[in-house]
Amino acid sequence: MSQPKRSWASATPVHVAFGFLVMGAWGVFANRVHPLPQALLAGLVQGALSGTITLFLKKGLERMNKMFMTARQSDEGIGRTFAALVVPPVVTVSIISTILISVHSIAGTPEIAATVAVPLLVSTSYAIIYNFNLWKAAVR
Repeated sequence: MSQPKRSWASATPVHVAFGFLVMGAWGVFANRVHPLPQALLAGLVQGALSGTITLFLKKGLERMNKMFMTARQSDEGIGRTFAALVVPPVVTVSIISTILISVHSIAGTPEIAATVAVPLLVSTSYAIIYNFNLWKAAVR
């Protein structure tokens, strides 16, 4: 990829907008059997949540991984590395699933499970893969 395209493709606003549009569209689709205002509200809520999650997920994983790797600097072996490998994705997935379900419940989303399934799968996959790469780079 050329340098201008690479910088554009890695820009945070682009990622946030992409998360908003794609997962917002998923929210509408997941609620398509309900009246249009309900489906659109679910899409708007999911889009806003996904955009916000996209904004904070990467930085949160980086901070937690670093915290666990440096907090156990004197400990060698499995304790330090296991915590840095496992805890950040578990914490982020727990927080994200709680936020998604709670906000959709408050908003009155009719199909909560279907609406949050794909965004939760995507954010969980991202958290595991990105944190693994951070961990791998830190243990080298």
